[in-house]
Amino acid sequence: MAFTPLHDRVLVRRVESDEKTAGGLYIPESAKEKPAEGLVVAVGAGAKDDDGDRIAMDVKEGDKILFGKWSGTEITIEGEELLIMKESDIMGIIA
Repeated sequence: MAFTPLHDRVLVRRVESDEKTAGGLYIPESAKEKPAEGLVVAVGAGAKDDDGDRIAMDVKEGDKILFGKWSGTEITIEGEELLIMKESDIMGIIA
């Protein structure tokens, strides 16, 4: 992929949710919400502090993350829909 996020931005691929509930009911496409989980595809170099030094990123490529429902901006790269967001929009890394 020929895209590198700048500063403290992260490129994320959404992770699809299960198609049925824990009770065994199937969820129709019209009732599904967009998941708030994703896989980090690319990360920027990190923001700079007041002295001009880079602040290290807490996430790296391949991390599975949890983010807010309305976080990020949807973009399309090479026909694939991805999200780009600031690292501060990420709530945590899923182990």
